[in-house]
Amino acid sequence: MSAPQKTVAIIGGGPAGLMAAEVLSQSGIHVDVYDAMPSVGRKFLMAGKGGMNITHSEPLADFLPRYGSRREQIEPLLQTFSPFALREWIHGLGVETFVGTSGRVFPTDMKAAPLLRAWLHRLRENGVQFNMRHRWVGWDEAGALRFEVSNSDVGRVSTRHVGLKSDLQHHKPDAVILAMGGGSWPQLGSDGSWVAPLQQRGIDIAPLRPSNCGFDIAWSDHFRERFVGEPLKSVAASFGDAHKQGECLITEHGIEGGLIYALSAPLRDELESKGSATLHIDLLPDWSAQRVLTEVSHPRGSRSLSSHLQSRLGLKGVKANLLREALSAEQMNNASLLAATIKALPLKLIATRPLREAISSAGGVTFDSLDANLMIKKSPGIFCAGEMLDWEAPTGGYLLTACFASGRVAGLGALAWLKAQA
Repeated sequence: MSAPQKTVAIIGGGPAGLMAAEVLSQSGIHVDVYDAMPSVGRKFLMAGKGGMNITHSEPLADFLPRYGSRREQIEPLLQTFSPFALREWIHGLGVETFVGTSGRVFPTDMKAAPLLRAWLHRLRENGVQFNMRHRWVGWDEAGALRFEVSNSDVGRVSTRHVGLKSDLQHHKPDAVILAMGGGSWPQLGSDGSWVAPLQQRGIDIAPLRPSNCGFDIAWSDHFRERFVGEPLKSVAASFGDAHKQGECLITEHGIEGGLIYALSAPLRDELESKGSATLHIDLLPDWSAQRVLTEVSHPRGSRSLSSHLQSRLGLKGVKANLLREALSAEQMNNASLLAATIKALPLKLIATRPLREAISSAGGVTFDSLDANLMIKKSPGIFCAGEMLDWEAPTGGYLLTACFASGRVAGLGALAWLKAQA
């Protein structure tokens, strides 16, 4: 008589969870994927709305430093499933990719949905079962997983579930992979509700914090009324040793956008330790400081300062008014100070935007709590993957790449653990 088929519950239907499901199902393991939302991959699809940036083409030696203080922990994951391997895997789904001018890698059609559809089709063919509207709420006294299930799904329950009681279900698989995301974009399922059950088990969790986020600035009423929603293009931003060029967006509360996200981690850390942080914006990054000073100092005759700045330096609109946010009328007439501010305009950041608004989150299950296969040391047979782990990365494909890689490592780890139990 053959041994019964092993079962693994994967909680979370994002890239990390689905990758773990693929690894296990291809090895003959029965996989149940549970997700609190009506469908899987919602954050993945949202991230692809502006163009699905799946990874980056730069060499691994340049790729790894993007993970900052967590490089040492992320490197083994990417050695197992590299950015190149990720591209090859995507091609295996019938989706071609290309490298953009920035080095970022995209599906040829720039969309996430076709990739997800092809992937889900393959997973279903492998026997993966998807259980939607199942919100994990921890463990019961017997160590079984507990799920709150919305009424629309009660009655469509796998025979692998036991102890059905109204809309509360219990399930005890042979192994578990937790891949429920961080704390950003809770409307898409990543609400951080998993923190409490894990802490109750004594598992070390670093506090969830916003990453790739915007910041609050105390704009004047005049500036806020006129320039909310205005893009700030062709500028550079500096903080500490970091210097980035790009664009960002003026918001009602402050500032956000790709240029700001690239510096958000050190800015957030400064805010947490000192209560404020000052970001410097170069309004004319392609101009030398001497050239700016020369043009500012040029006699303007009867022209207004605004006309002078526009005609000599091309500064108008939001850029010109940012100068008036930083300088008094008297200071604006000081050529040296004005030129210096054009090249390094100080913006005092007073707070990060809330975690729920961030692109991603930092913090999570600490790597010290996990073994090399991402299994929780205090809870053998339970693995973690994706944004639940304590790491962060900038946008540009780095977040997704590490999520895919961690899912693969967790899946392989669970497979090895199950074999060891046989």
